[in-house]
Amino acid sequence: MIVKGSAAKRHRQSEKARVRHKSERSQVRSSIRRFLEALKAGDQELAREHYLAVTKLIDSAVHKGVYHRNTAARTKSRLQKKLNALAS
Repeated sequence: MIVKGSAAKRHRQSEKARVRHKSERSQVRSSIRRFLEALKAGDQELAREHYLAVTKLIDSAVHKGVYHRNTAARTKSRLQKKLNALAS
């Protein structure tokens, strides 16, 4: 299969971005997991701390172009709803 130069370049660029963003996505997912574990344990204070850490990581990832801003907003909103449900 013959690939045009522009397509090959775009593939190289996307591969570099994938590798670069992998650790960032992993950090966000791990942070979300810790938040959900704190929720499951019923520890409201710890869950609040983890929520703040998650939002900071997500916002940082958006700034770096790892996530779209609407995806980040949706994720943070869903996590906030879970935190609010624990509080009430």
